[in-house]
Amino acid sequence: MKNKTLFDDFDEVSAKAWKQKIQYDLKGADYNEALVWESPEGIKVKPFYHADDLEEREIYSHPINDKWRIGQAIYAGNATMANEKALHNLKRGIESIVFIIPSETTSIKTLFKNINLDEVTIYLDLQFLSPSYIQSIVDFASKSEKRIFFNVDIIGNLARSGNWYFNLKKDHELLDILVTSKIHNLLSVDVSLYQNAGANLVQQLGYAMAHANEYLNHFQEKKQLSQLKSITFKVAVGGNYFFEIAKLRALRLLWESLTLEYGVVITCHILAVPSKRNKTLYDYNVNMLRTTTECMSAVLGTANTVVNMSYDAIYHKDNDFAERLALNQLLILKEESYFDKVANASDGSYYIETLTKQLAEKGLELLKSIEKEGGFLKLLKAHTIQGKIKESASKEQQLFNEQKEVLVGTNKFQNENDKMKDDLELHPFVKINPRKTLLEPIIEKRLAEELEQERLNDE
Repeated sequence: MKNKTLFDDFDEVSAKAWKQKIQYDLKGADYNEALVWESPEGIKVKPFYHADDLEEREIYSHPINDKWRIGQAIYAGNATMANEKALHNLKRGIESIVFIIPSETTSIKTLFKNINLDEVTIYLDLQFLSPSYIQSIVDFASKSEKRIFFNVDIIGNLARSGNWYFNLKKDHELLDILVTSKIHNLLSVDVSLYQNAGANLVQQLGYAMAHANEYLNHFQEKKQLSQLKSITFKVAVGGNYFFEIAKLRALRLLWESLTLEYGVVITCHILAVPSKRNKTLYDYNVNMLRTTTECMSAVLGTANTVVNMSYDAIYHKDNDFAERLALNQLLILKEESYFDKVANASDGSYYIETLTKQLAEKGLELLKSIEKEGGFLKLLKAHTIQGKIKESASKEQQLFNEQKEVLVGTNKFQNENDKMKDDLELHPFVKINPRKTLLEPIIEKRLAEELEQERLNDE
């Protein structure tokens, strides 16, 4: 005899029936005008989602990711101080470290001293390109090499700075040397640059895939593609909670589809950080609310490591109080809110599954159009990518200026007694540094910058 369940007492209700009921309650108002809104990516968001929405969409089974890691970024200009800070915060609960290394003079032996590389995941943000330096790290940590991510991204450096490390030919030759050395976790794609500069979600996905595809094409031509085992996507997570969950899921889906075309299996590893674009100088405590939801999106979107941003990061130098708060946010999510107890909690959500598919489909269309026009590098050199991001950023800025996109405490509900001029330790706005570049760099810019400058001048 079949066991009766609670749901057996209720008749199934179709999506059509729900819509008819809503239409009746609207008393003649137009359903689409009243309740359906359109995102900047052209996705129409409905007031409700139903199992019927997934009938024609194949549900993608995401890898189980209940072991996401708490990370922290540490500047390693002074190896001894960076090591001490890392050891101190490992005792506090971090599980991964992102070391930002400015030069080859940084001693790896000093930097890694007393860090258990069998348990701690290390990401290296090298601000230079040196196969010999990377090889010295591999030699030093040979038994734990698989836990070290080198995040080499020569195209990302070009997009951010406007220049190659050396030049196109030499950068690729050095990259070839590294790949033939069979170094684990070598490559990275910095998608955070596009988000922080104002690209919409579809652009972030399309540019991420086109960016990564440049590497796949190159190594296929060099017959080195089989040497690649993983790639790290550094992704900035914005404040659109459900969309950002879907974005990370769509990224994995697109990457799997792309590598399938090449006939290879290359693991997608996601390092997630909160967006800088929506962070504010005034009413800065709201930044903690923003980073909390962004970290939640990152976890539910299946990020492997989440590195939080301090509430005062845009205007204060590194300080123990703010870093402790940022770490506590992640600890609360993991240890008290049980965000590591349920594997892939967003799987099966009609809304999130639908968004994931729509974002992936639109991202794939953008990738195809970029490849049809000659590829990511060609469009970057032609300043087409930069122009598209500026166009998207301008539209978002207009919404902010018109208070249609609200940052509480900044463009709406301002505290007139909030004064910041005497509290600035860092310059919180875009810095102009005239220099000769091969192409126009992609510039990160926060939405609130112009408004904040006006308020500072009026203090």
